[in-house]
Amino acid sequence: MILPFFVYGTLRPGERNHDLFLRGRTLGEEPGRLRGATLYEGPGYPYAVEEPGGAVRGELVTALPDAYPALLVELDRLEEYVPGDPRNLYERVVREVVRDTDGAAVPAWVYVAAPAVAARLRARGTPVGGGQWRGRR
Repeated sequence: MILPFFVYGTLRPGERNHDLFLRGRTLGEEPGRLRGATLYEGPGYPYAVEEPGGAVRGELVTALPDAYPALLVELDRLEEYVPGDPRNLYERVVREVVRDTDGAAVPAWVYVAAPAVAARLRARGTPVGGGQWRGRR
């Protein structure tokens, strides 16, 4: 399934992993928000935790078609995501992301906190005000 990616942390434009993974490999990047999730502080990077009432700010990134297969593998590796692995810190899921430009809901890949991580963050994590991760190098 070829979908855009929703990035909300170190892969956002201006953040440390954007140039390493995305520069020159995208057709477009546009602001959007993931509803039904809260952003939490992590150890140098954030986690989107699915829970009602929240919203996470980020960008919808559409990969160049030729770059998509390799980019998917590289982003899974960056996020240490392996399908079905109970040790995952993140899960890659399809969620609707609302584009800021026109309010349209677009299905996208999103890396959200894996269940054990999400439970830990809900119990004693620190939410990021406004759901916006910027300038936290």
